[in-house]
Amino acid sequence: MEKIKSEIVETIKKYSTIIIHRHVDPDPDALGSQVGLKHLLKHSFPSKEIFVVGEEVDKLLFIGKMDIIPDNIYEGALVIVCDTANLSRISDSRFRLGDRLIKIDHHPDYEPFGDLSWVDASYSSASEMLTDLSLEFPDDFAMNKETAKAFYTGILSDTGNFMNGKITPRTLNLVSRLRAYDFQPERIHNFLQVKSKNSSRLQKDILMSFKVSDKGVAYFIITEDLLKLYNMDRNDASNLVNTLSSVRANKIWVFFIEYPGKIRVRIRSRTTPIDSVARQFNGGGHPLASGASIDSWEEVDQVIQALNQVCP
Repeated sequence: MEKIKSEIVETIKKYSTIIIHRHVDPDPDALGSQVGLKHLLKHSFPSKEIFVVGEEVDKLLFIGKMDIIPDNIYEGALVIVCDTANLSRISDSRFRLGDRLIKIDHHPDYEPFGDLSWVDASYSSASEMLTDLSLEFPDDFAMNKETAKAFYTGILSDTGNFMNGKITPRTLNLVSRLRAYDFQPERIHNFLQVKSKNSSRLQKDILMSFKVSDKGVAYFIITEDLLKLYNMDRNDASNLVNTLSSVRANKIWVFFIEYPGKIRVRIRSRTTPIDSVARQFNGGGHPLASGASIDSWEEVDQVIQALNQVCP
């Protein structure tokens, strides 16, 4: 693992143009790792051209805005993909146009890709991985406030406000290093926690209407009609998945969100491992644990049944 990290650092140093991607429907860790890496590289190597690409989410613009670049910028460029387990979920298909491709991800490596790949599921987030990388190579990377803010946001989100099982002593140590920079973390907490009136109404509906199996698998279905009723976009609605964690009896909780032609699945658990179930369902060519989708409502029951089997 140390060898691959050294190879990534040396590769970054060789390229004058670097373009950073992440997954579609970005969450705070996808954007935090992507934008944080841009700030880190630009601060460490001022002469390099560093770009971030992909769709934007209005609610998460406080992390950073995306760049709009023409195709020719990819010629001879290094492309880095953060927080993305498989090729089909990379936002902006032009990642293939670069000279060399690096994958940096904390999800299980079900679909390896890239000329260099650093995948380590022991980390809470891609943002934690990049924080660790930057501090492990202090002669090459210089952290600044903007970098620390973005990485902190990603770690905060993927650890559920430092409350889920992904936290390790390493996580807390790295967070303490980030907190040495004056980026006002309380503002990040507020940005991520503040909900619109419609979001709060939907959250109440979720708590009143969710279903739960005898084994403790709680689930809620977010249809297109429900989104219209509450005037919510899919990203904001799907980010309410941890609402179901507040019910003590729920061991695993799942959202099924209707998209055109597919149903996105978001699975979370308190302590129960779910990777074995995720590997059974590869809608869209990638595992459910990586933010996958299923093809039909008939598969909802199959997912619930499979989760029931792993519940103690």
